[in-house]
Amino acid sequence: MSSAATISGAAGRYSSAIFDLARDAGSLDAVASEFGTLSALISDSPELADMISSPAYSREEQATVMDTVLGKMGLSDLTKKFAGLMAAKGRLAMLPDAMTGFSQLLADHRGEETAYVVSAKPLSDAQRESLAQNLKSSFGKDVKIDASVDASLLGGLVVKVGSKMVDASLKSKLERLELAMKEH
Repeated sequence: MSSAATISGAAGRYSSAIFDLARDAGSLDAVASEFGTLSALISDSPELADMISSPAYSREEQATVMDTVLGKMGLSDLTKKFAGLMAAKGRLAMLPDAMTGFSQLLADHRGEETAYVVSAKPLSDAQRESLAQNLKSSFGKDVKIDASVDASLLGGLVVKVGSKMVDASLKSKLERLELAMKEH
């Protein structure tokens, strides 16, 4: 039985269950890919995100909508049954956390680490590769880059791997300089 990494509670139990089922079925990669697609769809559709998280929708309504959406996406029976079970149990609001937990379990299983990187501009493929190689040499594990953009950083990066964080953004450097000038 897998541990639910850093996702705890019911979402962690769902993560662990789908991970174990996918591993036993030899479909870890397929489920990971489908969860990536589903996660992107939820992020891009405020209506779907609202339906998943709102208690205003009954379990039956949520199950029907999810069955229709997942059927049109052409996802595997395992993924459809997993989301259907969560809807039937009134736990659909935990689906995003359960998918995140699955990703964490998969990374642990593969001996990978995820680096959450925030940059002022989108990273190029060469920058991603260079950063991944530098982090691999630091951590001794393959590192998957989960990148996002925050223009308020002005420049530089904020990198978080596990409990370690490096803030090399221009914004924080300017804030530290301002603080130092106020102290003197």
